[in-house]
Amino acid sequence: MERHQIPLYLLAIAAGGLFGWLLPTAAGTLETATNPVLGLLLFATFLGIPFAKIGAALRDGRFMATVMVLNFLIVPAIVFGLSRFVANDQALLIGVMLVLLTPCIDYVIVFSGLAGGASDRLLAAAPLLMLTQMLLLPLYLLIFVGPDLVSVIEPGPFVEALVLLIIIPLAAAMLVQRWARRARAARRAAALMHNLMVPLMMLTLAVVIGSQIAGVGQQLRSLLAVVPLYAAFLVLMVPMGLLASRIMRLDAGSTTAVVFSGATRNSLVVLPLALALPESLALVALVVVTQTLVELIGMVIYVKVLPGLIRRPAAGAGAAGAAGAAGAAGAAGAAGAAGAAGVRSRGLPGN
Repeated sequence: MERHQIPLYLLAIAAGGLFGWLLPTAAGTLETATNPVLGLLLFATFLGIPFAKIGAALRDGRFMATVMVLNFLIVPAIVFGLSRFVANDQALLIGVMLVLLTPCIDYVIVFSGLAGGASDRLLAAAPLLMLTQMLLLPLYLLIFVGPDLVSVIEPGPFVEALVLLIIIPLAAAMLVQRWARRARAARRAAALMHNLMVPLMMLTLAVVIGSQIAGVGQQLRSLLAVVPLYAAFLVLMVPMGLLASRIMRLDAGSTTAVVFSGATRNSLVVLPLALALPESLALVALVVVTQTLVELIGMVIYVKVLPGLIRRPAAGAGAAGAAGAAGAAGAAGAAGAAGAAGVRSRGLPGN
């Protein structure tokens, strides 16, 4: 199953979209199931990470500095520039800002690992990324959007996501790993969760897409305006991540992790926050979901392209390798946008 996981993920996206479109009354149930399913996926993910190496990852100052600078200095500048294209629509602007200013702390670990990235370092960085975005997001929105918006955003969903999706699954995984050292039952449970990784990822994708796909279809005309922005973000973050990693002289695994960290956004975690906004901003949640659709297609391409792309400069490609990186990034972004549109067209009539 692991050898076929990419087409399986695409199948899950299509199945979730079709189910949600045919049975729109199930959206509420699927929405309620999102956090438990995602928490279970993260538990399985954390269980496969060698925690003995996390201390070394935390002490890797170059990696941590690269991830933090990329996500909280470089990304905001890029997002501000891209957001100018929808600055005249408050819901689109808030949605784009909300999702693109928050780095992913969950399935980025899965996708980075599939591409050979340093998942243990991303795991070590996840709590710091989560806390930092909680602190900086209101500031970014205050600067980029204005003070009127900040007053309607509550930190509760972020705190809930941190506890339910990071702290509890992480603590449970650590306990199971310690238990597995002396108990066969724990080792069997760990092996079972490892085998369930792909099905859990498929279930998560299907539940998230199914819970929101009907709304995406109803607001398609407005949402199409943000698809090129999300694709452009994927394009830009490849050379940005590669450049930052090269300046810090990171190895291939760390470079892969940095690129994924810069490109993947916290859509699944900020969705509860988007849903908590006033009725006048109901479109924001759909803007977030649209980013998920574009990003998932982009991540499939990242997993295929980045391993070879990152290793070419090490072989002495030099400036030509950097140019190739930018070109491949453009192809990935364009394909991601087209793929996202294809997903919607398969799931939505008249789309």
